[in-house]
Amino acid sequence: MKITKAVILAAGLGTRVLPASKAVPKEMLNIVDKPAIQYLVEEAAASGITDILIITNRGKQVMEDHFDYAFELESNLKGKPGKESFYRAVHDVADLANIYYIRQKETNGTAHALMKAESFVAGEPFAVLFGDDVIVGEDPVTAQLIRAYEKYGKCTVGVNECAREDIGKYCSLGVSMLEERVMNVHQIVEKPTEEEILSLYAILGRNVLDSEIFEYIRKTPENPKAHEVFLTDALDAMAKDGRLTAVDFTGRRFDMGNKFGMMQANVEVALQHPEIGEQFKAYLKELAATL
Repeated sequence: MKITKAVILAAGLGTRVLPASKAVPKEMLNIVDKPAIQYLVEEAAASGITDILIITNRGKQVMEDHFDYAFELESNLKGKPGKESFYRAVHDVADLANIYYIRQKETNGTAHALMKAESFVAGEPFAVLFGDDVIVGEDPVTAQLIRAYEKYGKCTVGVNECAREDIGKYCSLGVSMLEERVMNVHQIVEKPTEEEILSLYAILGRNVLDSEIFEYIRKTPENPKAHEVFLTDALDAMAKDGRLTAVDFTGRRFDMGNKFGMMQANVEVALQHPEIGEQFKAYLKELAATL
């Protein structure tokens, strides 16, 4: 079955990037000239996704406005000399995909948010993109995971190797290789201690799942410390049943959930930007000489 649906988890509060996220959703903070969430929608669309459900919460209606037509603005740009590129940039974002929204009315973790998508996916396999993770590359990460899902018929997660000192922030996977960059997953440990590290592979922002994930979530007990069900615990149960693969994806990942990641994204994307890349590179060289 061709995968045409995706879920973007964008209900987080953005506490690590306050005060920027007090009035503006962190997913709408810009990377050069586009909000972070547009990069996720563009990635999904480039991977063959036609229908996207964005899980939001209170105060994030601006995301809906961004992916809608802006008639007054567009009419002021359309047909004006020198404004065609601006018109296309504003207008075309509304046509990337069919986008739907639902609120997670209480902040209760990613597994709880994902359950909101069960009726939307309607038994079909689907991609999951985490709102904090912008991944830039020639081969869309979602497409890389879809290819693995289609080949092996198992749910799959996007992973990269982390530095050993960072793995405790994420999770650690026990894996065995299937082919270059694709592996079976046997176990997942959330936020491992040094003694619990299985490998330096961690799940970083992308999944391709099918509807069995909802049953795994329902069967997963609440974490006693967090008082919520961890999606990684449900994926761990799936892995132990032999139902999970991982793709060591290619692409540059930026963690838009923290201030340093936001700055990395803006600098590195600016360097590749067709309008300002060369000018910005020259500026950085001048600045670096003064440090």
